[in-house]
Amino acid sequence: MTKRLAEVAKKAGVSEATVSRVLNGRSGVSEATRTSVLTALDVLGYERPTKLRGERARLVGLVLPELQNPIFPALAEVVTSSLAQRGFTPALCARTIGGVPESDYVEMLLDHQVSGVIFAGGSYALADASHEHYRRLTERGLPVVLVNAGVDELGFPRVSTDDAVAVEQAYGHLRSLGHERIGMVLGPEGHIPSRRKLIAMIQVSQDAEAEVERSSFSMEGARVAATKLIERGVTGIICASDVLALGAIRAARRLGRAVPSDVSVVGFDDSAFMTCTDPPLTTVRQPIETMGQAAVDLLVSQIDEAHEFSDELLFEPELVVRGSTGPVHR
Repeated sequence: MTKRLAEVAKKAGVSEATVSRVLNGRSGVSEATRTSVLTALDVLGYERPTKLRGERARLVGLVLPELQNPIFPALAEVVTSSLAQRGFTPALCARTIGGVPESDYVEMLLDHQVSGVIFAGGSYALADASHEHYRRLTERGLPVVLVNAGVDELGFPRVSTDDAVAVEQAYGHLRSLGHERIGMVLGPEGHIPSRRKLIAMIQVSQDAEAEVERSSFSMEGARVAATKLIERGVTGIICASDVLALGAIRAARRLGRAVPSDVSVVGFDDSAFMTCTDPPLTTVRQPIETMGQAAVDLLVSQIDEAHEFSDELLFEPELVVRGSTGPVHR
């Protein structure tokens, strides 16, 4: 009991005496403090006292694939803030290499009786991954919202950046600078957003044999992929994320090429610090704040109003031109 009091007190940021007063239903505790203590109890997986079990906090899970890519912490900030303003408590679940798999996070969230879940990247975006844990959520009738493209058969509402518009903007920019050999560094073959970008590239370039290399979403993977493109004579590279774009810039430099005079690189996300890279990164900005708020709105409408919505909301991105792109060097 003493250990539990200490853990809950630390999680809630209050004294053990305050936790004890809340659990015993005593007066002298503000409603905000009381809610914090009960939420901490839920998050830590402790059973509430019998008389408090009917007052379970409205928890919402936010599942992220990682925190190393700055775009995910940025989205988490928007979503958690918006949830708090709507009276919900966010439970952040971030995956790490060798850490807790997404399916286990889903089980943990179900055990904590969450009111709904927002996924921002995960197995749903991979056609060849297991999706069984998402079906558990469907069976429970739990509200779910996905951020960005995923497999269609899950039937969850999605909030996505328009990948076709993103590619049109990036490709048009590079063409306007005189680039004719334009390639792409995309995610794995089964990655749905990357598939959408490739389809858009084929359409906008009118070239069914588009120059494409696949990579994991890592700088080193992108460096290897971009090296192959550059060695084939590509002078403009469109990447599926800013992290991949930084890997492409590294590839150019290791080959003795300058960016942008020899190779121009366009990223995707406009995550934090892209103005501070050398050179500053030209990228396609995802409207993260608008998308995060829309994801929360969709989830809350399902929770509070039992409103079903299974379509996809598409948001238009914005090309941000910086120093990593320039006229083709002849």
